[in-house]
Amino acid sequence: MEKLTRRIRASAAAVAFVIAAALPGVASADPMRIAFGDIATVESLHLLVALERAKEKGVDIQVTYLKSEDIAAQAVVSGQADIGIGGPYALLQKVKAPIRIFMQLSKLQFYPVVNTEFYKEWKDLDGQEIAVHSRGSGTEAIMQLMADKHGIKYSNIAYVPGAEVRTGALLQGNVKATIVDSSGKRVLEDQAPGKFAFLPLGEVSATDEALFANSDYLAANSKDVETLVEAIVTTWREIAADPKSVVALREQYKLLPDATPEMIADIEPYFTEAAPNIPLNGGGADAARDDFEFYTISGALTGEAKDLKVEDFWDLTALNAVLAKTGTK
Repeated sequence: MEKLTRRIRASAAAVAFVIAAALPGVASADPMRIAFGDIATVESLHLLVALERAKEKGVDIQVTYLKSEDIAAQAVVSGQADIGIGGPYALLQKVKAPIRIFMQLSKLQFYPVVNTEFYKEWKDLDGQEIAVHSRGSGTEAIMQLMADKHGIKYSNIAYVPGAEVRTGALLQGNVKATIVDSSGKRVLEDQAPGKFAFLPLGEVSATDEALFANSDYLAANSKDVETLVEAIVTTWREIAADPKSVVALREQYKLLPDATPEMIADIEPYFTEAAPNIPLNGGGADAARDDFEFYTISGALTGEAKDLKVEDFWDLTALNAVLAKTGTK
């Protein structure tokens, strides 16, 4: 657990927020303040590369790593940050915050897991505690969806940000049931074969993480936003075509300098497994409709999926402009 703690401290160096005002339609002289409700790890390497490439194109980017997606979303709503990373659907609908999603970064790719000393299947979790990433996150939505599907109810949901933190907690015995990513799955299988069981999930198609911002910010900083979106789209396509390239890109941009040998060794396997699920076109309207289906079933959104409107949750202006330039895949 000490190794995980050192990684988190090394990754989560905070950058001070600065209040920004921008001129419409031009690149801003003020920094683009991004709030990331997670820690920088191997899983976020492709995003870190894209941010560096956007910087090369003239966008002054400042990233702050926060404890949860909730806090990142609050930072955007309060004006302490310009752009957030997460899945703010519940916030958009229930609070009617003046923010919009403008790009899908990743789809849900998680694995519910239990310590077999205590549980073997979904029904064993009835009345038990589970751990997920954060309130309103995709991990919580999946676990709630599975509870409904299997007719069970959890006694409590603990919020433990960071898939590798939850993986470490499982290995240490501090958590008995949670949900991890593909890297966590490999760690559990390698370090404790047979001790953990991965529960069946079925097919899930929904956004895990997305970029979102205040509507006024998107309108006033269109050029910077388009530069960021294009950097992500082109980077995602490059890595999907050649997952091994992430290793060289990390070295080129000197990213995750404190990464352990184990973390570095996990880069290529992680992106090789993730490549088929990397969204090459930023999600867009199709992703929004898939999200409506998933998050209404899971309870993060209320109402009927068919009645929800894309424009009430997404602003596709920047994404459409970039796709008109780069084409679709």
